[in-house]
Amino acid sequence: MRADLFQRIATSRARRIVQQRTRVRQVVTRREGVRYEVDGRWLTGFCSNDYLGLAQQPAVIAAMQQGVARHGIGSSASHLVCGHHAEHDALEREVADWLGYARGLLFGSGFMANLAVLQSLLHRDDLCVQDRLNHASLVDAAQLSGCRLRRYRHADGEGALRQLAAVPNVAAVLATDGVFSMDGDVAPLRILAQAARQQHALLYVDDAHGVGVLGGQGRGSTAAAGLDANDVPLQLVTLGKALGSHGAVVVGDEHLIGHLAEVARPYLYTTALPPAQAVASLAAVRRARSDARPRETLQRLTAHLRNVAALHGLELMPSDTPIQPLLCGSEAHAIAFAEGLRAAGYWVAAIRPPTVAEGRSRLRITLSALHTTADIDGLLEAVAAVRDALAASGEFVQ
Repeated sequence: MRADLFQRIATSRARRIVQQRTRVRQVVTRREGVRYEVDGRWLTGFCSNDYLGLAQQPAVIAAMQQGVARHGIGSSASHLVCGHHAEHDALEREVADWLGYARGLLFGSGFMANLAVLQSLLHRDDLCVQDRLNHASLVDAAQLSGCRLRRYRHADGEGALRQLAAVPNVAAVLATDGVFSMDGDVAPLRILAQAARQQHALLYVDDAHGVGVLGGQGRGSTAAAGLDANDVPLQLVTLGKALGSHGAVVVGDEHLIGHLAEVARPYLYTTALPPAQAVASLAAVRRARSDARPRETLQRLTAHLRNVAALHGLELMPSDTPIQPLLCGSEAHAIAFAEGLRAAGYWVAAIRPPTVAEGRSRLRITLSALHTTADIDGLLEAVAAVRDALAASGEFVQ
């Protein structure tokens, strides 16, 4: 008898309720800097990826408004029909020049870009080797390509080398996050580049959380590691995190990017981003590239948060990036922390499986250059108070 999909959905939902893994969207009414109005209350947010504060930067907003006035609200078609505007082209060129690559290709999102890259490069029986904590889009992309997917222990460069060496004589891609979105640590890129070179594999870095934040001129984790386009032939830059906009750009040499532009299904068969969005993204890229002050502020705030957390006896996971996770263990503990902080006026995301491993639920605290030290001090006082209250009730011990 055919399975009942509605019954399957109901069973799955019931299981998530028991496991405390249900997801509920919070509706933001207004946003002012790091303050969010939700359900009539203003909360200080520590869960955004707007690391440089560019999403509300006046010059970027003005660029968007000018773009809408000039081009309207949509591109009207895919890039290869009639949707590729001069604004898209200018953005691709600027990002490629910024990061030291020959060419860039604009996508609607980082998820689409990762699907495009791995499905375009790898065939059945080819090999993709990935870090176990890579973003879901990289894992899905490899699986959908039909290639053989092998994963190595987190940040284990020697493990990556072993996985590559175990499957010789096929085309291979070594793919990794630059900065890991849930842990905030950085991949061992120099070791991975050496492994890829030794095994004649192509190294692809998804630097969604690194570009704009790390490296000289904010050029990301590969630049911070002293690597260039010869070491990392393909790299992904998302525009919706440190750059405060929307979309993603894959950068590489003329041949690789030309191949993607001609065969990548997530590129060929979707409407191009609005030209006005590209205008705003270009303004954000130029600002991130030329103005080091938000990055310097972010570095000071990150150091301040870690120092004050230690004074409160709060043990954050090792990270020098704006992503500062506090392990809570179970889903229940993470939710209790998030609810206690919300009652105190702070919005921090409780991250639970399957996004992270079993027993590794956490508060994912993220910083923006728009935060102040007073914001951070208030947050950590609230975290310590919630911890103490839960400990007194016997519910939590870090």
